[in-house]
Parts: sequence; C-alpha cells; structure tokens
Amino acid sequence: MSAVEIAPHSHGGGVEADAAQSKLHAAASYDVADFGVPTARDEEWRFTPLKRLQGLHDGTAKATGGVTVETDVPDQVLVETVGRDDARIGRAGTPTDRIAAQAWSSFEKATVLTVPRDTQPERPAFVSVRGTGGTSYGHLVVDVEPLAEATVVLDHTGSATYAANVEVNVGDGAQVTFVALQDWADDAVHLAHHYVSLGRDARIKSVVVTFGGDLVRLYPQVRYTQPGGDCEMYGLYFADAPQHLEHRLFVDHAIPDCRSRVAYKGALQGKDAHTIWIGDVLIRPEATGTDTYELNRNLVLTDGARADSVPNLEILTGEIVGAGHASATGRFDEEQLFYLMSRGIQEIDARRLVVRGFFAEIIKQIQIPEVRERLLERVEEELQAVGS
Repeated sequence: MSAVEIAPHSHGGGVEADAAQSKLHAAASYDVADFGVPTARDEEWRFTPLKRLQGLHDGTAKATGGVTVETDVPDQVLVETVGRDDARIGRAGTPTDRIAAQAWSSFEKATVLTVPRDTQPERPAFVSVRGTGGTSYGHLVVDVEPLAEATVVLDHTGSATYAANVEVNVGDGAQVTFVALQDWADDAVHLAHHYVSLGRDARIKSVVVTFGGDLVRLYPQVRYTQPGGDCEMYGLYFADAPQHLEHRLFVDHAIPDCRSRVAYKGALQGKDAHTIWIGDVLIRPEATGTDTYELNRNLVLTDGARADSVPNLEILTGEIVGAGHASATGRFDEEQLFYLMSRGIQEIDARRLVVRGFFAEIIKQIQIPEVRERLLERVEEELQAVGS
C-alpha cells in the first residue's frame, strides 16, 4: 500500500438529507446518570472490549491517584492549577459518553494553559502526564487567545488507568499545533475526549500519535463557532498483540465557510492486535461553503491482526465547496516490495522501508525535532518485529 496525501474533495456537492436531524451528533451531558452503562450492543461501544476498561465504564473505578502532571512552557505561557468551579472549564465542549462524564465529575484539579493574545512563544509548551499505577481522572484546558500562535505537546507515559477531558479553545485569528502522544506502558488503559473550539479565522493542526497502552480510546471533537475556521487532524498509530487502539473523530460543521482535513494512518501486527478508526463528519444545514475531506489508511503486517475503519459523512445542505472521504486497509504494496528487492534489498528491510514511507507524511507534520526523533525511534522499535 502506498502513502496517500490528503486529497482535494472528491465531489463538489452532496445530496441533502431528508431531515435536518443528524444521526452522528451524540447526546451531550455533564451528568453521568444521563448515560447508560455501555454494553456490547451499543453501536458506539461495539468495538471496545468492555472487560478491559478496568471499571471506567460502570462506575466501579474509584480514583486512587497514580498520575502526575508536569509542565515545561515558555515564559509567555501561563500555567495554572484550578478547581472545578473555574469559569474556563467547559467552554470547548460537553461529554458525549458515560466515561467522559465520569471523568468530568471526578477530577479534583485542572491544569490550564493560557497563551496570551497576540503572542508567539519561541518554543513549544509541554504537558507531561506520568502514570505510576492506580486509577486517575484528569482535565486540561488550553486557551489560545486571539491572534496568538503556539505549539502544545501533551505527552502520556507510564502505567495507569486514566480517563480525561482535554479542552482546546482557539481564539479569533489564532493558530495552534496540538500534539497528543500516547506512549504508555503495556498495561495502561486510557480514554479521553479532546474538545476543540475554533473562533473566526482560527486554525488548528492536531496530531495524535498512539503506540503504547493495553487499551487506548480517544475521541477528538471539533466545532466551529465563527466563519473561517480551519482544522487539520492527523493521526498515527501502531498496534502490537494484543493492543486495542481506538480513535473516534467528530467534526461538526455548523458554521458557514469553514474547512477540515483529516488523515489518520495505522499499522498493526500480532495476534489479536486491533485498531478502530471512526471518522464522523457532519455538515449541518447552515454550514454552507464547507470544504471537508477525511481519509484513513491501515497497513496489516501479520496474520491475526484486525483493523476496522468506518468513515461517516452526513451532509444536510447541498451548498458546499466539497466533501469526501476515503478508507483502505491492506497489506504491503507488492509492487514497491518487488522494486526494492530487485535492487538487492532483502525482503525484511524492504518491508521496513515501505512502513517508514507509509508513516512519513504524518510524522513530517510534527515540526518539533525532539518529538520527531522520538517518534522515528518508536516506529523503528516496532519495525524490529516485522518479519521476525
């Protein structure tokens, strides 16, 4: 399978749905009681092995600590630890499932990063979440004020059962690159919602990278509050046996003249390695002038691994610039392998080269040298098992 760049939209319009009620927009609430306990019969949870959630889904997982949060930020960025009643909490979004609501009602302190108006910090801001065992609930707010530009890296390592909500507010004319790294220990369980709110002419580049953990389930959501918003969402994941890595996206186009691009790529190897990608894009009746495209590519490296990919595009207006999606799951591109092997490269090395090329377009989106180097090293570690 060859690498695929984010393509232009595949068609210039859409068939308007019979009803303006979306099938993709989930109910939202801060109250855990408003959500039933997930079961395997629920569409939203049918891929998730509930027994491996360590009780996060049914209320039996009590907070026992085990996570530390550290920050390393430039001088221009303000860091605060605040209580639950801080007015900045809850502006970007509302929980849309039981675990997110449980995390919202269970955290004690939130970390708030503020990038002041019209500032451009000279280096990235790092938020490091370190697991030391036990169960924890977390909350992070990133406020990028109007006309500011910043890069924020959220890094997860260690061992924990951890549920969290992350809010990213991007003010009018502001730009942010938000990188979320999931490099947990093998026994970690991590579920998180990422809520992004974009102001007028605001831009975000989101890069999600998932390597570690026994079970990781992430739910990035984007909503536009004013025209001109621009969102690019990239993702890279690599699953070994018996990891379960699940990424669910929801892009809510409810404002005219906004743009979104989504590109997630995953590789997986080993018996019972399982990846899930769900890409929901909703274009509401009022979102005229929308331009959106999403793609997902998966590379299955061994027998016994499974990748599920479900792009969903719901268009409730015909007055759009364009909308499209693409999804593919396959094994190696045999033509590429033949080409490399015909030039004297051993098959195992040729396969590794193909995988590196497959991920290259995602990794290049990260312009932070130390983070890129770390990701390349992690990919190389995973590739050591290819063909062995």
